[in-house]
Amino acid sequence: MLIHALDGFLGAGSATRIAAEALHSGEGEVLHSFDIETMYDYRARRPLVRFSQDRYLDYTEPRLEIVLEHDQAGRPFLLLAGPEPDFGWERFAAETRDVIETFGVPLTLGLGAVPMGVPHTRPSLITAHGTRPELVDRTNLWSAEITVPSSAQSMLEYRLGTWGHDAAGYVVHVPHYLAQVEFPSAALALLDAVVERLDLKVDTSSLQAKQESALVEIEQQISAQDGGALLAGLEEQYDAFSRGAAQSLLASDEELPSGDELAGQFEEFLARQRKDDDS
Repeated sequence: MLIHALDGFLGAGSATRIAAEALHSGEGEVLHSFDIETMYDYRARRPLVRFSQDRYLDYTEPRLEIVLEHDQAGRPFLLLAGPEPDFGWERFAAETRDVIETFGVPLTLGLGAVPMGVPHTRPSLITAHGTRPELVDRTNLWSAEITVPSSAQSMLEYRLGTWGHDAAGYVVHVPHYLAQVEFPSAALALLDAVVERLDLKVDTSSLQAKQESALVEIEQQISAQDGGALLAGLEEQYDAFSRGAAQSLLASDEELPSGDELAGQFEEFLARQRKDDDS
């Protein structure tokens, strides 16, 4: 199996990056390295470098690799993780195809996360997809047909399907007021879906602890910013949707508080989260 979780367009709440970190042991064997110099926009996504007193230290070099990993039970899988390519999507897909065919990978599984009008107080919704109906292993709660901007991951899955390779994936719905900060609950939902499907053994204890502390702080900020009414509206919409009373969480502006409204309510929370990340 090959799991791909790229940090980019389908990375709301940093869910894909966090999930990839949980799957990455740091001891895996690199099977393929992509030429990041031809795929990465350094000015749009500047890598970090640490400055100490009078010198630069610890430049964070962007890497995009396919690594042979093993779960806690020793079961092997391939992990494609790193920044989503800004350029060279077709070359990226072709190189991934070469690895799949070289190692006889039977299934490619993608992980993604998108902002949606959902509350953080309810279970994370996941939309499953695949190149064949038989590869979709769960029933989606909504069946809308929409046209959305593509990503390197969605294009990869599409191309693999046209080349006759099985590919599937999961997209978790992240509360849109938390899309720009780390939301561990979404990453855990993706990992749960992968573990259930592939029967992997993955240690998520530290991530669960991080989730608990994040949820506590979110609740504190909601209370401090008087965001209870807005949250209740999202909860009511979510519950109605879950009962089948709504067709989609892509609701109209009259039904759903806008992202600007919610961002205003959680401004202090977001500022604190970014400050913690910088630290």
